[in-house]
Amino acid sequence: MIATGVVFNDELNQNVDDNHLEIFSIIWLDNNNNIKDNHETQKNLRSIINQLKLFYDSKECQQYIEQQSNEEQLIIIVSEEMAQVIIPSIHHLRQVSSIYVYCNDAERKRDEWVSQFPKIKTMMVEVRELINRIETDHRSLKRITESLSINKFSSGKSTTGVNGHFVFFQVLIDCLLRMKFKEEDKNELISRFKIEYNENKSELEKLDEFQKNYSSDKAVWWYTRDSFYYRTLNKALRCQNIDMIYLYRSFINDIYHMLRKHQSNIPLHVYRSQLMVKDELEELRKYIGQFVCVNSFLSTTKKYLTAVFLAGNTNAQSFMERVLFEIDADPEMAITQPFADISKFSEFAEESEVLFMVGSIFRLDAISCTTDCVWIIRMTLCSGNEHDLKDVLVHMKKQNGNGQTNLRTLGKILSEMGKLNLADKYYKRFLMELTLDDPLIRHVYEDLAQVSSQKGDFDNSIQWRQKSLAVNCQYQSNISISNQTIPISNVKWRQNGVTVAGGNKKGDKLNQLFYPWGLTVDDDQNVYVADCVNDRIVEWKLNATSGRLIAGGNGEGSKANQLDGPRDVIIDKQTDSLIISDARNRRVVRWSRQGGLFEQIIISNVDCYGIAMTDDGFLYVSDVEKHEIRRWQIGDTSGAVVAGANGKGNRLDQLDSPTFIFVDQNHSVYISDSNNHRIMKWVKGAKEGIVVAGNHGYGNSTKQLNFPRGLVVDQFSRIYIADDENNRIMCWTKGASQGTIVIGVNGEGNQDDQLRRPCGLSFDRLGNLYVIDHWNHRVQRFSLDTDP
Repeated sequence: MIATGVVFNDELNQNVDDNHLEIFSIIWLDNNNNIKDNHETQKNLRSIINQLKLFYDSKECQQYIEQQSNEEQLIIIVSEEMAQVIIPSIHHLRQVSSIYVYCNDAERKRDEWVSQFPKIKTMMVEVRELINRIETDHRSLKRITESLSINKFSSGKSTTGVNGHFVFFQVLIDCLLRMKFKEEDKNELISRFKIEYNENKSELEKLDEFQKNYSSDKAVWWYTRDSFYYRTLNKALRCQNIDMIYLYRSFINDIYHMLRKHQSNIPLHVYRSQLMVKDELEELRKYIGQFVCVNSFLSTTKKYLTAVFLAGNTNAQSFMERVLFEIDADPEMAITQPFADISKFSEFAEESEVLFMVGSIFRLDAISCTTDCVWIIRMTLCSGNEHDLKDVLVHMKKQNGNGQTNLRTLGKILSEMGKLNLADKYYKRFLMELTLDDPLIRHVYEDLAQVSSQKGDFDNSIQWRQKSLAVNCQYQSNISISNQTIPISNVKWRQNGVTVAGGNKKGDKLNQLFYPWGLTVDDDQNVYVADCVNDRIVEWKLNATSGRLIAGGNGEGSKANQLDGPRDVIIDKQTDSLIISDARNRRVVRWSRQGGLFEQIIISNVDCYGIAMTDDGFLYVSDVEKHEIRRWQIGDTSGAVVAGANGKGNRLDQLDSPTFIFVDQNHSVYISDSNNHRIMKWVKGAKEGIVVAGNHGYGNSTKQLNFPRGLVVDQFSRIYIADDENNRIMCWTKGASQGTIVIGVNGEGNQDDQLRRPCGLSFDRLGNLYVIDHWNHRVQRFSLDTDP
């Protein structure tokens, strides 16, 4: 961990905040001013370890050292005159890693008392020799002396051993990785680095390179490089520095996606060398047969000899124990936390490094000691389903919603963790992002009031509640539908739509669409369109005049950069990816929202059309040829039938060419049973469906549908339907015998108040309705009409 420049503690110099970003620091205690004036020495030391702090008073120095966390690794340089005063008082501290004694008399380089303190590396006269020795020792020991941040927890039905830190850290990381990254966050992170490495020319050069050349496909290379990136990210994760993890979240996501994309497809036996104190070993031994979770990325190697070599010899750190982790990792267990051989992406390809994702869970199988005094810790990678906390984790993650999270979600988690100041900070940060008319404002005011009460600041709590009441009257008539806000009575939308994608005739330019089918809208009102004939997925940002190619667009085909007739697209916000119904390729694929090549074929050999995903990660797919809907769990080789599969027909247990689907919170599936001109609802576990709209043959009365396509169901069971050949959008309330026309009262056409073969449907978080206007090759947005 490190801070800005060199920090002095005399009255002539203002101390920099000691919230350092790196694990290692150098502390120099000297009773003369020679080092303060020797800028070249400072520069050389900082090129090894950035944080350098100088003391001239032993009591102040000791107090500072004692206040540091056990996660810190302090390299102590002390003058001969002060060595015997301070070393006996600090030698036992976990955070003190090594001690170097700087003496003036060559004849007294090794006093007898030194042998009592094994952390003393050497006594030296020449400053240049001292610097060289520190550099050599640091290079060989820095990776294996950094302590692993591990959460330990027990299995079994008893709550004994339940580790709250494990649960909340998993939930916290899940929340942060599902949160949208903004350019301002990157700028803030860069600014922190510039302050941190002020006057450190070497790191500033790397930082400049990072700003200019970083890309998501270089995330692993940067992680393996000896630079600020690796050192600060690792400390943030190990010390659970939430502010830094928040700013780093996009880069953590980049590494995650690379590990997921290149996930090992064969079981691996890997190694990691480590130095540990005896107490840490004894603590681990209590958990043999139980589970451990590593809070940072875990670097290992496939080469046994490489790991043994890195451990060094017995005398390298005589007060520590040499440890060799032996890990068995089966890719079948890597359901949520992937691992991959990163050799071809690493700066050190010869190390055969295998990297495990943050939060990987292992079973601690055995701990033993060899005749060479090397402790062997054997572990096995586990899935998240093997421990008894899995249900708690799933429930807590589900409470945070499916898909993208926000700063309010983060604030709630921090509040539950008892980190009230941080919760207060991120709630206020969220307020800065909201518009004045956003309905969330009053809820955030309530959140801030609750945090103030928990802190004992009752006056401030009342002030926040007064603010909440002041804005509450603006929303009295509003209710929440999913992520949209829609009036409970007289639900209606303006009849004149606004073109938000396409609308420039059919074509393959980025400002055109060619018979689009499905769409989805994210929380920022960006629209993702399945541009069917162009064999691509295109993103249209809010108010954009042309789209951005995300997937496909390289002609029809089945290569890694191609799609063939995509029908539907949804967002998996947990992985920041798109899931695409690649219809004519008969597959469902995952594609990064950043573009490039597809990341994964999720399902093969399926005549897919519509797709939907639930909060708990189940994927539903309609099969138009088998006339059925199947539910898939990511990683399944075959799905489970949840509707149809009784042949083509119009019985209640049959479907005829099902197209778009919607799945509610109870896992009931709503189906556009297109050729039967009806909407079916199949309750979870049912053997047959229920007709909830249509079923009076095709026609244009309000009791009828004509080849229905897209559909969305709100929490009041109101069904919104793209009534394709009637060129209208219908709404069917629960139990109604007929629907009402929501959009399209003016018949077929290409005017702003008309549609031609509407297909996909979606709402944004404000309740605006988006419609694929199929034959007009455009997407229309119909704004919520809030006028009385």
